[in-house]
Amino acid sequence: MAIDFSATQLTDALIPDWPAPAHVRALSTTRAGGVSDGPYRSLNLALHVGDVEMAVTENRRRLQAACGLEQSPMWLSQVHGITVVDAKDDSAQPPQADAAFSSRQGVACVVMTADCLPVLLTDTAGTCVAAAHAGWRGLVDGVLEATVARLPVAPAQILAWLGPAIGPGAFEVGPEVRAAFIAKDAEAADAFIAGQSGRWMCDLYMLAKLRLAAMGVTQIYGGGLCTHSDATRFFSYRRDGVTGRMASLIWLTA
Repeated sequence: MAIDFSATQLTDALIPDWPAPAHVRALSTTRAGGVSDGPYRSLNLALHVGDVEMAVTENRRRLQAACGLEQSPMWLSQVHGITVVDAKDDSAQPPQADAAFSSRQGVACVVMTADCLPVLLTDTAGTCVAAAHAGWRGLVDGVLEATVARLPVAPAQILAWLGPAIGPGAFEVGPEVRAAFIAKDAEAADAFIAGQSGRWMCDLYMLAKLRLAAMGVTQIYGGGLCTHSDATRFFSYRRDGVTGRMASLIWLTA
């Protein structure tokens, strides 16, 4: 995946390699470039994981400045659900939601992850954007379907980019997780490989692609990274337990 650091001024960031219009800006952070210490080192962007609040505030300030955003992204209180909110929400408290959308310039949609799958969406004309937090619970319950439904364009016009998540070689789940996906879509069985003691290795990337394609979203990019296997670059909750969060965000410019 090509990375253009000049687009963000961050020390490290993932820039989607996709055919989105130039006025659509998007990125996923890594753990580099911040001031947090210990298990949160260094660009932890989450306030709810035990890090020092002043450090997180500075990390968020750096991210906003690097992206050239006049206003802060609307940070969500993520609950592994399927609620989708308009990113123009100016409430004092972060809304409980796992996805956000916008059609306004300079309004960034953002989700935080540390193994779950961040999915960024826009359309071929660049009229709208969205970000979704898609762990296995959100995926099986329909967070991607709910997010696509809030965009004012046909699914065939939507571009999707899959950010860094836990890879299929590291994501072990119980049989109930596999059964839940197959109950919704028999093709989901292809995303699971039998492991040991009746457990299964799960491919979040494949599951997301199946869900998107079923809605008619076929222009899908990204994927292939593993947060669990790269401790230098990525936070991973399953690997470390106490850890920080990366952010994936997308917005429209003039």
